[in-house]
Amino acid sequence: MDVLIQLAVGESLDLVFEGRTQVTLAECLEMVSGKTASLFACACRLGALYGGADRVVCAQWAEAGHDLGMAFQLVDDLLGIWGDPAVTGKPVFNDLKNRKMSVPVVAALTSETPAGDELARLYSQPGGDTANLARLVEEAGGRAWTSDRAAQHATAAHGRLHRLTAVPSALEDLEALCTVVIRREH
Repeated sequence: MDVLIQLAVGESLDLVFEGRTQVTLAECLEMVSGKTASLFACACRLGALYGGADRVVCAQWAEAGHDLGMAFQLVDDLLGIWGDPAVTGKPVFNDLKNRKMSVPVVAALTSETPAGDELARLYSQPGGDTANLARLVEEAGGRAWTSDRAAQHATAAHGRLHRLTAVPSALEDLEALCTVVIRREH
């Protein structure tokens, strides 16, 4: 039941952010935690439960899943701006066109940089050059911050998986999953 509440909160925040011009990074990360990471955590917890793990080990698997879900969504936010439309199936700069308050955008808007200030000015106006908005997000550090944070979560998931998995072949598969989440292009 907790995962349903977390998911509802995350999805609700995503909708609420559509009408706001200011969102904090903490709020944005809470949204990501609820709408994506909670699902990954639940899947890992259920897998551990199905495998016969006790309550403590199930919780540890859920933590690994949460980190993996955070990394997944952060990369997804990057792809929403800089992904190749031929690969992602989404129009280029679609999140910027829709003025989505994704993690890279919020990181840039809260960067207290000249590029972040210019982005804030332009983001409050409809239309405009979305390629310029993407450039400002990058100049303000939003792309780098999000990429670094995704890598931190993937590394944390990787470390948790090492502590939880004693079967070498299973560990290799789980390590590959961490790599795919960070390096994916769609």
